[in-house]
Amino acid sequence: MSNLDRRPAAREMGGLEVTPAGPALDLLPGKEVLLGESTRVRRLLPTLGRRMVGAWAFVDHYGPDDVTSSPGMQVAPHPHTGLQTVSWLLEGEVHHRDSVGSDVVFGPGQLALMTAGHGIAHSEQSPAVHPRYLHGAQLWVALPDAHREVAPHFEHHATLPGFTSDGLTTTVLMGSVGGATSAGTAYSPLVGADLKLTAGADVELPLEPDFEYAVLAAGGSATVEGAPVAHGSMLYLGTGRRTLRLQADEPASLLLLGGEPFEEQLVMWWNFVGRSGEEIAEYAERWNAEDERFGTVVGFDGDRLPAPALPAMPLKARGRVR
Repeated sequence: MSNLDRRPAAREMGGLEVTPAGPALDLLPGKEVLLGESTRVRRLLPTLGRRMVGAWAFVDHYGPDDVTSSPGMQVAPHPHTGLQTVSWLLEGEVHHRDSVGSDVVFGPGQLALMTAGHGIAHSEQSPAVHPRYLHGAQLWVALPDAHREVAPHFEHHATLPGFTSDGLTTTVLMGSVGGATSAGTAYSPLVGADLKLTAGADVELPLEPDFEYAVLAAGGSATVEGAPVAHGSMLYLGTGRRTLRLQADEPASLLLLGGEPFEEQLVMWWNFVGRSGEEIAEYAERWNAEDERFGTVVGFDGDRLPAPALPAMPLKARGRVR
């Protein structure tokens, strides 16, 4: 999924200087953004006060939206560099096409993982005949410098590992939790997991103390380490935790995101991740010139998205929070 803002702000991200040395409980505000023609999302990363959680650099949460009488998601071909997109559905279907030839329809519980690396283009659409509801999350992972020029590729994992315990069902998207390890390719130490809680659940989940974590309430609401987390909001948890207590009065679906704090500094603008403003400007210029770096998305009926005008101020790489 894309950042379709026609006047996107530059985000200077990364670095360890402001990573908490211990646990935190910071509720991150979301910003409503129009995505494409008909989908509204809640943007939770980057946001005021925090730009990254581990290598996770972008989090959009959308739905549940009734798309019975609408085309649903309609995101035209657009480029990416220096990141991975992690697409996760709770309801609905999405048709993914990209410039390395992938053509996949995926649904709930399936991992759609695209590694942009050197450069890729893709589109995302609800199928012409689609389920009533569309509900999910789009996440980006920043690639470390050693891997940010990796050849682009796409992975579709229809089944994922997990476990069930005391009213909690865990599905591991990326990395490892509780001995279950995803087949999704990761380029830095991180974790992403879907946590389904039954009504009345009260459970502790093992964590890695060297990771920083956040929890998104993707469906319903829950209590995380004693703090209420309402639907569509995200709680930043800091570092140093070995366990995480989760409670729910009603069925709830949470997304756990975490990883080693990302020590490199980077620039994120529109759909590009780079290390300098000059790199970002080059990516935008080459995309608008239909340069071969990004390839062509075959099968999409319509125009691709042009890169917007760059901001007047120079883009500089800085730290992890404002």
